[in-house]
Amino acid sequence: MTEPLYQDFQGKCNVLAELWFAYRDDEEFKDFIEYNDIGLPLAYLINSEIAKPTGIAEQYVNETYELLTQALRVSDTAPYDSLDDMLAEADSQE
Repeated sequence: MTEPLYQDFQGKCNVLAELWFAYRDDEEFKDFIEYNDIGLPLAYLINSEIAKPTGIAEQYVNETYELLTQALRVSDTAPYDSLDDMLAEADSQE
């Protein structure tokens, strides 16, 4: 029996940090980035080891990640190695 796939917290931070750093000025993601103005930079800070995750920080990151998977219409349980993997999955579903 195989274990279910899931994205761990550090993986979520990695994907969100990539999004915030690379696309924060991108018009396509403007509304998403404005709405998630705490979760995205928080994920970046945790991913960069500038900040340590706390319970409330994990809630913000998890919520932001869930909103991203919903916006892109991709699995919220698949373990993505990078934002590019997630975007490729979203493109393949169009």
